[in-house]
Amino acid sequence: MIPLPLARIAEITSGALAGMADPRAVVRGPVVIDSRAVEPGSLFVAIKGERVDGHDFAAQAIADGAVAVLASKPVEVPAIIVGDTVAALAALATAVCADLPETTVIGITGSAGKTTTKDLLARLTARIGPTVAPAESFNNEIGHPLTVLKADEGTRYLVLELSARYMGDIKHLTRVAPPKIGVVLNVGSAHLGVFGGKEAIAKAKGELVEALTSGGVAVLNADDPLVAAMAERTEARVTWYGRAESAAVRAEDVTVDARGRAAFTLRTPSGAAPVRLRLYGEHAVQNALAAAAAAYELGLPVATIAEELSEAEPRSRWRMEVTDRQDGVTVINDAYNANPESMRAAFGTLDTLAGGRRRFAVIAALRELGEESATLNEELGRLAGSAGLAGLFVVGPDAEPVLAGARAVAQDGASGVPGGGDPGPDGANSPQEDQEDQEGGAAAAATVHITHVADAAAAGAELSGLLAPGDVVLVKGPRAAGLERVAAALLEGDRQ
Repeated sequence: MIPLPLARIAEITSGALAGMADPRAVVRGPVVIDSRAVEPGSLFVAIKGERVDGHDFAAQAIADGAVAVLASKPVEVPAIIVGDTVAALAALATAVCADLPETTVIGITGSAGKTTTKDLLARLTARIGPTVAPAESFNNEIGHPLTVLKADEGTRYLVLELSARYMGDIKHLTRVAPPKIGVVLNVGSAHLGVFGGKEAIAKAKGELVEALTSGGVAVLNADDPLVAAMAERTEARVTWYGRAESAAVRAEDVTVDARGRAAFTLRTPSGAAPVRLRLYGEHAVQNALAAAAAAYELGLPVATIAEELSEAEPRSRWRMEVTDRQDGVTVINDAYNANPESMRAAFGTLDTLAGGRRRFAVIAALRELGEESATLNEELGRLAGSAGLAGLFVVGPDAEPVLAGARAVAQDGASGVPGGGDPGPDGANSPQEDQEDQEGGAAAAATVHITHVADAAAAGAELSGLLAPGDVVLVKGPRAAGLERVAAALLEGDRQ
């Protein structure tokens, strides 16, 4: 962060110094909302949450070295009192970003893949200058300004994720840190219930390109019609990435190995170079292309881009983490979040990686899908039921449509195969032949054990008793389901 005296921070945030705060005392950073992250020179922002009130930790923050507390009510320590600490945090980040004219801000949005693309692009920009990017998925009204406040005079690239729960969210974030380059990945079904339709989601995501000036660049996905239509909504120059022939930066000759990792030729206007990703899932190709297109606009040679993409390892947790236990069981932990599109991608990766091995999946009902919730969750169940699973565990509430879809596929398989019997009370069946996946993916095979469990702990315990050496497990669900605990349970014994 740019060093700032408390008097200046109070001026920026329209706050008042209190608690014997020295107006000349300088905050050098970091700015934090977790008192455990306080360092000497910090500014602690006290935010009142649903379960924890940061004001209760004000004294501890000062004792640990914070210069002051940004608070919305009196505390008995040096503080800046403001009306709304979240709004004040945004105002402070806006002012700091405005004082960094040499920093290029790059914004990334989309329904899926933001964090992976951010990680890849931050790796690429680091080749040409000091880069600041969010930890994990700091992409909302709190995480976004906290990331901006990590930048200082030496920062050359600020690579940011921008998420939207409501219309206007991205517009607000672009005012905090006006982007020079805007990357739009895709328009999917995430938060469909909040926005009411994909067109509305596209409108919200397009706020990023609307924020670009005529001197900026919009990096758009040529393969997504709703993203492509955003070209009409920006003053900036538009460049395209994707698999389409019309894309300036595109992937050619894509192949996927037995571990689900893609290789392709990266084609740009100035040449081509081979890329062999270490990331899992063919869907990672689109994320790599988006990062490559933005990096190309910054002047990186195609050979350098390809080299960095090929060396990149998964950086953010719970996103296609593939771990092989000592007994040969493979756990695919993709539990950070889920929507219909990312679920299809995850099951596609499972199919490729598992091959002829026995496979299991732990999933949960998708959320925030509005009137389409029952239909889309039943489709999820059919996708899972057609994935050749030996066992399917559906965790938590609102599981009925998922279970119904999976059991319908299982029943169809049993009744359509010579010798197939009626499914049992739990919906299991024993088809003698593979059936074609109704979603166009893998084939169903053998006995499918379909189970509804109350929570992640129950899923982990029951699944652990079923696994045998060589099995493959996919763990994938919405963030609120906490399915990362299933993966942790499956791997804990192996670590010991």
